[in-house]
Amino acid sequence: MTHCEEAAYVATLIMLYIDLPETPLSPGPQDQSTARKLYQQGVPLSLAEGALLLASLRRLVRDSESPPLAPIRSLAYFLPVIAELQQQLLPEGYLDYLRLKFQKLATGRQKAAPCS
Repeated sequence: MTHCEEAAYVATLIMLYIDLPETPLSPGPQDQSTARKLYQQGVPLSLAEGALLLASLRRLVRDSESPPLAPIRSLAYFLPVIAELQQQLLPEGYLDYLRLKFQKLATGRQKAAPCS
């Protein structure tokens, strides 16, 4: 566990987080702290990425008749899903599936956006 490894983990996780829809454009100090804690707890980056994608997909595909959810304000929002995946690991290849599903959904939303 080196400082460089921790810095790379934190930077990667923060980039994954801010690239998601409905998250802040820039991370706050608490987001940096949460990412460092996840690194120190030994949470694999792939597990954290899977949790971010899974939680975001759950939000994006929910019933359109449901009331809108508030924007995500913190990386801590994803901690329950990280804990869920620590108990029930993603099957082999599922992270790739989540990435593809997310990419397709994002592409579909861009195409469906009205022209300005």
